[in-house]
Amino acid sequence: MDLRDLVKPEAVLPSLYAQSKKQVLHEVCAIAAEQTGLVERGILDTLLQRERLGSTGVGQGVAIPHGKLSELDALVGVFARLAQPVDFDALDNQPVDLVFVLLAPESAGADHLKALARIARELRDPSVAEKLRGASDADALYAVLTAPPHASHAA
Repeated sequence: MDLRDLVKPEAVLPSLYAQSKKQVLHEVCAIAAEQTGLVERGILDTLLQRERLGSTGVGQGVAIPHGKLSELDALVGVFARLAQPVDFDALDNQPVDLVFVLLAPESAGADHLKALARIARELRDPSVAEKLRGASDADALYAVLTAPPHASHAA
């Protein structure tokens, strides 16, 4: 599963200003709506419903909000680096500054889980997270996100 298949350069936000988890989700849903042609409110409702089941803040400053939408026909991602970390009710109680939204078709099944696992593996890798936090702009962020997996992952 290649992140290049999930996120397009125009779906990478280098410095998102938000003061709360809900505001983060609102902002990334606007980009997701542009990417998918779907209604922003429907995407937001799907992500909020998933958050009610348990926070998608996976720790180490990373959140992976995700959900399935019947109107989608392919996996779609949006990545945002937050200008200021926000409380995301993360598993480690640490604020979040790296957010990767994953939207999947209802029929995605294993592909959805593989994509979530790949995103989590990449973003929770300390060297990748450090590069993402230090990247200067959207192009640099996209290059880090879509770089081939590290040799340490393959071992």
